[in-house]
Amino acid sequence: MQNIAFLFPGQGSQRPGMGKDLVARHPELADRYYRPADDILGFGLSRLCWEGTAEDLVPTEITQPAVFLTSVAVLHVLHGHGITPSVVAGHSLGEYAALVAAGVLDWRDALRLVRRRGELMAQVNERTPGAMAAVIGPAAEQVERICAEVAGRTGAVVEVANYNDPAQHVVSGERDAVREVVAVARALGAERTVALGVGAPFHCRLMAAVEEEFGAELDRVEFREPRVPVLSAVTAGPVRDGAEARRVLRRQLAGAVRWADTLRAIAASGTDTFVEAGPGRALSGFVRATLPGAVCHPAGQARRIDRLVAAPAAA
Repeated sequence: MQNIAFLFPGQGSQRPGMGKDLVARHPELADRYYRPADDILGFGLSRLCWEGTAEDLVPTEITQPAVFLTSVAVLHVLHGHGITPSVVAGHSLGEYAALVAAGVLDWRDALRLVRRRGELMAQVNERTPGAMAAVIGPAAEQVERICAEVAGRTGAVVEVANYNDPAQHVVSGERDAVREVVAVARALGAERTVALGVGAPFHCRLMAAVEEEFGAELDRVEFREPRVPVLSAVTAGPVRDGAEARRVLRRQLAGAVRWADTLRAIAASGTDTFVEAGPGRALSGFVRATLPGAVCHPAGQARRIDRLVAAPAAA
């Protein structure tokens, strides 16, 4: 398959049973990834992925390594079918899988980082309970104005965390402030609002409290030069070397995810075919909303990979 982007999902894409069908079809995945992951982390992540309930997968320190590991398994299967990317990008947590796909990070190092990232984010939530909610309908500028008004009036932290597509923006911050933003957005005619089942207020300045500690974790890991072009969703621009990748991962803790701009940048390079390489289908929806006419293939399950392999573009 030529001129294709691999997109890697973030937290919120987790599903009970994720990866189980892939291992049934490709047993080598268990020995290559899942059992080593259990040993690295010191608990049965594979069991949680395959047999855990939705509630089991909610804690941030579980969700993040689970989504990451499933994405790495999907990447392995796609490569086995001869499907490789010409560019990669990841949504928040998905940037770790994207950097693995680009050869910047070893998957084992990335797994350890993802686990620690989840632990630190959970600690922030324990100190300052937060929330996230999707606001669907209003343009980014209106959602930004609502956040600024609520923050100014209450003194609380609430910001736009994700610019997912032209009509979906996620707000993040202290719980009451997020609820207030949602109420104001509804009163002003938002089509819909959705409270997100996440374990912390990601991508807002509350997360700045753990940047230094996580930066020390990043400094212990080897970052190599990209073998495949990789775009950062923090900057919507290219990650040119390993040092820049390290800086971006630190910055993304408290920085907004500029996903729609990232998709537009990929499209501007001449790519109009996308593969969602991980659990869920949220990123495929963002592609359709942001780039009408682009082709996107969800590939988080064996049957969906079968459809991708059979697609004419894969020939």
